[in-house]
Amino acid sequence: MQKKTPDYDNVFKTMKMKHKRLFVPVINDVFGRDYPKDVKVDILSSEGYLTETETADGSKDIEEQISDFLIRIENEIYLLECQSYDDGSMAIRIAEYAFIVARQFAVWDIGHATIPMPRFSIIYVKRTERTPKTTTVTFTFPDGQTVNYKSDNVILEDFTKEKVVEKRLFPYIPFYIARYEKEIASEGNIENVIEELTYFREEMIRLHQSGELSDDELIDLKGFVNTIITHITNGNKNEERLVNIMGGTVIETESERLMCMGAAKMVVELGQENGLDDEVILRQMQEKIGLTLEKAKFYLAQYGKQPV
Repeated sequence: MQKKTPDYDNVFKTMKMKHKRLFVPVINDVFGRDYPKDVKVDILSSEGYLTETETADGSKDIEEQISDFLIRIENEIYLLECQSYDDGSMAIRIAEYAFIVARQFAVWDIGHATIPMPRFSIIYVKRTERTPKTTTVTFTFPDGQTVNYKSDNVILEDFTKEKVVEKRLFPYIPFYIARYEKEIASEGNIENVIEELTYFREEMIRLHQSGELSDDELIDLKGFVNTIITHITNGNKNEERLVNIMGGTVIETESERLMCMGAAKMVVELGQENGLDDEVILRQMQEKIGLTLEKAKFYLAQYGKQPV
């Protein structure tokens, strides 16, 4: 059984809520559309449903299933699912998700109902020998009629770094290094990873300078990349080296933020009590806590004693 990867899900879901416009090129590429970058994008609520699964000990477990991403552009509804691996149940889950979505937009009258199924695709972050190229849901009817509800899957390992940037498929960038998971996690040779992360960093900076990426988009994309890095490295010797390529920006939880604030406060107060000048205190916060210079200056101003 493959391990669960909540960090992949969290990055995908955070990205869709904060930076929905970045998904327009993804929709264009996956579904053969040609929407402009500034097209109106609506993120739709993902209604959940309860499903019963069997646990390792044979008991039953009730889980809520919620689709990853529902988006409306003009009159079309798109359903995207982000998967680490194919777990064998994806096709039936797509059928369930899609029907729930279709029910929201159904039109009916006496004796007739029209149920518009959304366009869908599954984005596979990693590839195994079982990863399917397509997903098909076959509906069969009592009169023998069958209808195939089918879509090509997106397998990120099929994309080169150049293709990702050329097509502006920014949501794929954080997941790109998952193809090197074995090398990164086992502390093997990571020169290819370094080269490709450096390429993405330079390209994102270039596109930011040309106005294609906003300040927030650039910062968050770097943070998303580092979240995936820390998920894979799990604290091993490769982590610091890889995180530093993106500038040390990691998505920070509230507990981590509070710990960082406490550590910075202690460094500032002890430094000033020992008569250290501001430059030394700033350097200590960068070296001991891993803060950027800007963040260190912020905490120095917040916690430092101002000269009378």
